Amino acid sequence: MGAELRRDDMAEAAVKPIRDSVAFRFVEHVLQSVRMDPFLVDPYDMDQYNKMVSTLDTSKKKTPDEEALYVTTLKALSEAVSKIDITYHHLLLNNMFTVRIWYLQRDTLDAFLDLITRLAAVADQYLRECLQMLVNNFTPPLVQRNELPRWAVSRKKDIFFHLCESLKTISDTVPLAPRILRDIIDRSMPKLFDNKAKMVSFVECMLGLDTDRMGDLIGATLLAKVVDLLTELDVNITWEDIIQGEHNKGIFEMELEDLDEDEDGLGQAGTKVLFGGNACAEKLDSLMVVVCEHLKSCAERGYLDKEFDILKTIFRASVLRVHRSKFCQFIMFYACSLDPKICGLGFAFFLTDIFLNKEEDPISRMSAVSYVGSYLSRARFISADTVLGILKKLVDWCDEYCVLQNRGTTANPNHQIFYATCQAVMYVLCFRLRSIMDYPNLKAQLFQLSFGFILNHRLEPLKVCLPSIVNEFLRQAKDAGLFAASMYSAAEDAIESDLSRAFGGINRLDTFFPFDPYLLKESDRYIRPNFEFWSMVKTTYNNDKDDDDDELLDLDAPEMNVGSLDDHVEIDINSDDDELEYSMNKMSITPHRSYHGMAADGGDAGLSMPARIRPSASPPSRWAMSGSP
Repeated sequence: MGAELRRDDMAEAAVKPIRDSVAFRFVEHVLQSVRMDPFLVDPYDMDQYNKMVSTLDTSKKKTPDEEALYVTTLKALSEAVSKIDITYHHLLLNNMFTVRIWYLQRDTLDAFLDLITRLAAVADQYLRECLQMLVNNFTPPLVQRNELPRWAVSRKKDIFFHLCESLKTISDTVPLAPRILRDIIDRSMPKLFDNKAKMVSFVECMLGLDTDRMGDLIGATLLAKVVDLLTELDVNITWEDIIQGEHNKGIFEMELEDLDEDEDGLGQAGTKVLFGGNACAEKLDSLMVVVCEHLKSCAERGYLDKEFDILKTIFRASVLRVHRSKFCQFIMFYACSLDPKICGLGFAFFLTDIFLNKEEDPISRMSAVSYVGSYLSRARFISADTVLGILKKLVDWCDEYCVLQNRGTTANPNHQIFYATCQAVMYVLCFRLRSIMDYPNLKAQLFQLSFGFILNHRLEPLKVCLPSIVNEFLRQAKDAGLFAASMYSAAEDAIESDLSRAFGGINRLDTFFPFDPYLLKESDRYIRPNFEFWSMVKTTYNNDKDDDDDELLDLDAPEMNVGSLDDHVEIDINSDDDELEYSMNKMSITPHRSYHGMAADGGDAGLSMPARIRPSASPPSRWAMSGSP
């Protein structure tokens, strides 16, 4: 290939490359002939080089003959990558690294990507530039209104496949490539105010890399970047912008399932009204679809468990303590629904372990118990025996806390974690008590738990927990005979006293239900089939056996002693509760209704469990750390 070519041969190859071997020798000769100071280059050779550079210019539409010459030139360059020099061929390289592959024809695309993968392996000289060019093409060209052109939509899947394959080939060839690729993706990630089409396309292509060996190398980084983007969008959705004119309404007036809408579109019409024109919500909705499809693909390929282990770590670091998170946590919910036996159970015990770990910071523990309470209540795929096993852990912790309080060994003046745990237990039982009671063996174990001791304790959790939850819990517990009759009279007096004093001296517990009903309209289809709405719940006082709810049909309660799930429960009596107030009062999703508002509306009509609750930003906390109202 290094042989001297006659000028008529080179001209023939440049104009009509009949034989690839002729073109290859011609390209190699041109590259070599200009590797010197420009004033020493033969003018004819410089002219041929400039023509080659022009051939690689994709800014102009090419004729069929020009397209054929382009493909042949790309193939020839692939064979001569060792001759390319940044000092003398920068114009040629610039045309390569600025290509938008979305415009290339299929044969041209294949030839170009082959050239890029070979060029990336040349002594690492062009590795970063090649990777950056490929990542730049994660985003297709956008037309007016920042939408994808129709032809780009039809080619998207094929383009993404070729991009991912090229990146995988480079990573297999160059050991340094994955580390550099992580850095490039980090720098190229969409920003909060980028348009939706760019965000969705970039994330969709990026997650395509999270497979096989490539996933082992950079999968955790890719997922972490996606979750960070979801979280950033999530916390920038302000309910004040979405729910207009309803700030003074209580929690129960804001139940979406009570909206007057077509049953077939339950939640959808209301959701469209809520999120119409909210840019962050629309972006988040579309990205949740992409992530859910990715998780579904992982499940179909048989490595969801590995992906889920990564997700748990990311959730622990990036989501658990996030203020005002409303939707991004549902990627965990959906992943669990895809594999209830492994992921579903694993997530429940993962949260419980965080709560029980006295080495964890108070905010994480309190968030974890709120998450596990909401998760067990809403996840239809979690069995009654699992619910009871985790409830026993929570109740045993509360029992031991009360014992320590009686001994005077606790230094906590406000007991936030205790109250949050009591509320989580009651909240779960509002949803799951009937399903537990339906199985005699589970019912017997439930009745052994020390509810009476805890709820009658001088810490008075019934006066601090959300009244609607307390009321519903006591109603069902009374019907089920969960504890002594004398308990109900004292509890009802406590609630009545609390209601009568409105903003009196009892500190209120801010509410945090991370798995409140999901309100994003496009991605709702992934969550809804496995989500328990309040309207679906069978309560102990509802004896209708003909409900369409098939949750308990053909289900035998496993013979399981919940004691087997127990680990030693350790009580951390020296947690610094003072650091909880500012953080936890902002973590509230569902606003509690003030007693002043109840009194103004007249009566206690609001004291019933919420159905589809419309979330809002947390109200100012009245869970005062100083003990003042």
